[in-house]
Amino acid sequence: MNASELREMSDEQLQLTLNDTIDTLFRLRIQAQTERLDAPSELRRHRRLVARIYTVQRERQLVAQSNVATEAS
Repeated sequence: MNASELREMSDEQLQLTLNDTIDTLFRLRIQAQTERLDAPSELRRHRRLVARIYTVQRERQLVAQSNVATEAS
């Protein structure tokens, strides 16, 4: 999933995706410690997806703050 797909999601969908990805990442980390992973690249993919989601959420937060500041002026 790339950033443009994430930007098209609503805030609720984005939060659900984030929660699901964090949960999956947690399970992969546990699995990596207890046994061998089938695809170790999945850890990196999920970490990057979490970072992308946080980035999109922060972008939206900054836009909302700038809109409030503009309206207050």
